[in-house]
Amino acid sequence: MGAMAVVKSGSKTTTQKEDHSRLVAGDVVEPVEEREDQTLRPQRLADIIGRSDECDALKILIDAAQKREESVDHILFYGPPGLGKTTFAHVVTHEMNSQMRVTSGPAIERQGDLAAILTNLHDGDVLFIDEIHRLSRGVEEVLYPAMEDYKLDIVVGKGPSAKSIRLKLARFTLIGATTRIGMLSSPLRDRFGFVQRLDYFSDEAMAEIVHRVARLLDVEIDAQAAKEIAMRSRGTARVAQRLFRRVRDYVQVRHAGEVIKDVYAREALDKLGIDPLGLDDLDRRILRIIIEKFGGGPVGLSTIAAAVSEELDTISDVYEPFLMQKGLLKRTSRGRVATKGSYEHIGLPWDESVQKRLV
Repeated sequence: MGAMAVVKSGSKTTTQKEDHSRLVAGDVVEPVEEREDQTLRPQRLADIIGRSDECDALKILIDAAQKREESVDHILFYGPPGLGKTTFAHVVTHEMNSQMRVTSGPAIERQGDLAAILTNLHDGDVLFIDEIHRLSRGVEEVLYPAMEDYKLDIVVGKGPSAKSIRLKLARFTLIGATTRIGMLSSPLRDRFGFVQRLDYFSDEAMAEIVHRVARLLDVEIDAQAAKEIAMRSRGTARVAQRLFRRVRDYVQVRHAGEVIKDVYAREALDKLGIDPLGLDDLDRRILRIIIEKFGGGPVGLSTIAAAVSEELDTISDVYEPFLMQKGLLKRTSRGRVATKGSYEHIGLPWDESVQKRLV
């Protein structure tokens, strides 16, 4: 049977190849972080920072369903890793005063796995499927009638004597999370009544998140230090929490556990190789390869992946979006091109004639 757990604030199942050495990776969850996240994770919509519009919309959705004494409509969260999709799933469950059952797309290998999960749900339960885009087509087809009609079609027997039995399911709420909504089939995507994209946090929201983490962990931090950590956290809450832990460790060891000050935060983050834009060594290596080995581009994604010894999907899903967001990389029909900003950030001379040739 597929992996499943009944939780009140459960953990995220990670099935992707993880690079535990990368501090700014939003899709990596360390075991220690996983345990500490139970304390740091918001419990109610009112506790969530920097998502006021999303929280308002969800509050209306939940309150309206409760007034009608109905199950909350199915919800889909999508966006880059580390931005709160799993957190929102837990918070929605708490707001509904319900139980959550957690699984992931890769864990549900057969139709029978999903059938076993669905038949064990109770009215008002939440089924959270992480990486929902990785469900197989056969499993998806079982999910369609379950989402629409709360029915489960089971085929008993084989050949001419096979019979189809329709079972009635509890009125549950499915919450799906995905980093790649484009890989979700249209029939499945259309069955979600509420679809919400989660984007990167602003620097102001990130600073608030850092202050909240410090308060919950009973650590003193000044405003400038919180801002410094926030600026280098790539707009990702999970990264901010991870960097805060490393800065806290540095201050406890090198400065006898004093208040985390601006200068201490800068020292710690510089030693970790995280620059003021939030780029780490591998980000800068990608930019240097494009500039120094390929004349600034254009260069194909597969060539970049081979040059840095990384998987192509990792480059396109993890590294490239942030570099493009910061204006350091351009995507053209002929390949990736380094911008003027990337030359300046790396500290290499910029030639205007190069840009004219690349455009």
